[in-house]
Order: sequence, then structure tokens, then C-alpha cells
Amino acid sequence: MTASLLSDANRRLARALKHVQISEDASERLQFPKASLKVSIPVRMDDGSLRVFEGYRVRYDDTRGPTKGGIRFHPNVSMDEVQSLAFWMTFKCAAVNLPFGGAKGGITLNPKELSKFELERLSRGYVDAIADFIGPDIDIPAPDVYTNPMIMGWMMDQYSIIRRQLCPAVITGKPLGMGGSQGRDRATGTGAFYVLQAMLPKFDRVPAETTVAVQGFGNAGSVIARLLFDAGYKVVAVSDSRGGVYCDRGLDIPSLQQFKASTRSLKAVYCEGTVCNLVDGHDTLTNEELLTLDVDVLIPAALENQITADNAAQIQAQYIFEVANGPITSEGDRILEDKGVYVFPDILVNAGGVIVSYYEWVQNRSGLYWTEAEVSDRLKTKMIEEGEKIWRIAQNLAIPLRTAAYVHALERLEEAHSARGTRDYYIS
Repeated sequence: MTASLLSDANRRLARALKHVQISEDASERLQFPKASLKVSIPVRMDDGSLRVFEGYRVRYDDTRGPTKGGIRFHPNVSMDEVQSLAFWMTFKCAAVNLPFGGAKGGITLNPKELSKFELERLSRGYVDAIADFIGPDIDIPAPDVYTNPMIMGWMMDQYSIIRRQLCPAVITGKPLGMGGSQGRDRATGTGAFYVLQAMLPKFDRVPAETTVAVQGFGNAGSVIARLLFDAGYKVVAVSDSRGGVYCDRGLDIPSLQQFKASTRSLKAVYCEGTVCNLVDGHDTLTNEELLTLDVDVLIPAALENQITADNAAQIQAQYIFEVANGPITSEGDRILEDKGVYVFPDILVNAGGVIVSYYEWVQNRSGLYWTEAEVSDRLKTKMIEEGEKIWRIAQNLAIPLRTAAYVHALERLEEAHSARGTRDYYIS
């Protein structure tokens, strides 16, 4: 992890500011989070002992609406990381024209070390600590790394207990039976697939002749890998936190999904019994090795800072679609740019999750619920529409796609900030 993820994120903002006119007021305010909260969460463990966990929630900017962002459970969670992710969420919501600002939250722990009972107590304790900081019209959390619909359901239930009324719109990514939206669990990967399908034909790429490597085989990575497989792309490598597998003829993604679900490990798929017969000629590889494979498309779908100044020069893929948040550092960006690599940025590519979270919030507040087909159609239209706008900005200004996405978001953020009055208004 870099010394300051937020400083790195601000370097991206600085590049975009060279290509768009915004007020000094907006530029100044967007460099700092609106509010940051750090809490202690005491949890009674199953053995009777007491452990105290550190939790965070950051609301970065709410100029365009209540803030929105996930909650992650991970050993590397820190205030700097959460602030950076909230920063990215601010621009992501603006880039895809949602009436939200950006937020993020997290707890520092390895969730695999806790029982289900301990995870529930932790989740409810976190909401107890931040209840005054969130709300359907203030800040709406959602799932992120190592959190899921069940955890979101616990959190929504706890908030409702505190408020003494049912509040489904306070949390998105919930189970369907608690007001969740159809298609939310697959939204991030599905949205990324729609962007990829819209963009690769611009380079005359066809699925059967396009090789893909996916780093990260969790909720988002496994979904886009399966959609690519079904569409005829040759997915030659995938990995999870324990390592990955490679086959130059292409992997059987449906089988990988099935065995990943039962064994919790991709490595186990190819190291136990007759399962190895699923793919002949496979190789195991590390996450680091996957990133530098000779493939057409690379999809980082794990954690931030995977491609840096240390390994960017070894990247061989011509097209990168960022399904993870911040998988490439600003130094890595410059190296890839010099190499002529097309990087489709996270604030567009992985926006499917927050888009369908918005749809869930709308459904909760209206009491009218949509079918999965309706959600999917709305998501596809939104992803392709905003993707095409960002593509045109990049072409017209001759700038990288990431910078174009920030320019697109900044124009909308500037409009919202200016509507409240800026220096030019008051001194004119």
C-alpha cells in the first residue's frame, strides 16, 4: 500500500483539472472529505473474550445527493484507504449521473477468522457506532470486499431497531426478502461486461479471437468471467487470494465457479483428485504472474494497487478493464499510457454495483419492485450511454480514458457546486 492513497487519487484529479473549467470553490472542496468517522467496536467472542475492532466511515462529498458507498471487512482497511475509496465513489456516481455523492466504510479485520455469530455481532456493533452518521437521506452503505447480502441485512435490521421503524432504504445490497433488488448481486460484473462489449468492437476485436485474464474470482470477477465465457471469449487465466490457474486453450469457467463455491479455493480445483481432469495442460500461477500474462484483455477484479511502477512495464495486455477499485497507481498509469495500453477506468467499469444499488434505493422508497430483466435493461442502457460519452471525451481531447472519465464527472460536480454559489457569483 502506498504512503497515501488519497494523495495518489488527487493526482488523477489534478490531471483532469487541466482539461475542464471548474470554479476554485469546487476544486478546493473536492480535495478534502466532508466528514470522516473512526469508531471502536467491542465484540464478545464465542470463547467469552472481548475484542475491540477499528471501524471507519467517510462521507466525501454530498453536493449531488446523499452519499453512497460500500463497507469492506479486510485486514488492510485504514482511514486513508476508506477516504480514497470515498473519493473514487464521488466521481463514480457523478460519472454515471446518479443523484449521489461518494462514501465508503470498513472494519480492520480478517473476517475468515470469525464465526458467523461473531460476524453478526460485529456487523450490528458497527451500525450501533455509526447510526447517527448514516441514513436513507444522508449516507447509504452497501456491500464491498468480504461483505455480502446477509451482512447488509443484519446492518439494516440493526439500524431499524435503533430507529424503531423499518428502514430498508438505509442499506443496499440486502437479501431479496429484506427489500433487496433483483440483479444486485451480479451488478458489478454484469455492468463491466456491458462496457467491455461496447468498447472492444471499436478496436475490431471479436470474442473468439480475444484472450482474457481475470485477477480476482470473487463476486465481481467470477461474474464477468462467466459472462465472457458464455459470450465466446477465451478466458485463459483466473485467480483468487490464494493463487490462480492458466490454460492457453481457455478455462471451463462454469466448472471453476462450481468448485470455487464448494472448496473456497481455486487452487484446490486443480490439486485434488479427479478435478484436475477438467482442464488438461493447466498451470498454477500467482496473482502477480497473472497480471503480466501475454493476453489481449486484463481484468483486475481484486484489490487496489495491483499494477504499480514496479510491474507496469511488464504488462502485456493491450486493454485493461478495472473491475476493482484503484487497481492501478498513478505511476503505473503513466507507464501504461506510454506503452499505448488502453485503460478503461474503475469509475466507469465497476459502476454497475452502485447503479443497481441506486435502483434498490429507489425501489425501497417507492415500494415498487422491478423484475431482473427490467433491472438488467436499465443497467445496460446506463453503462453503455455513459461509456460512450467518456469515449467521445477521450477522443475529442486526445486524453486517456481515465482522465476523460474524471473530466466527465467534474463537469457534473461543478454544475452542482456552482448552483450553490461560488466566488465568481459573490464578487460579480
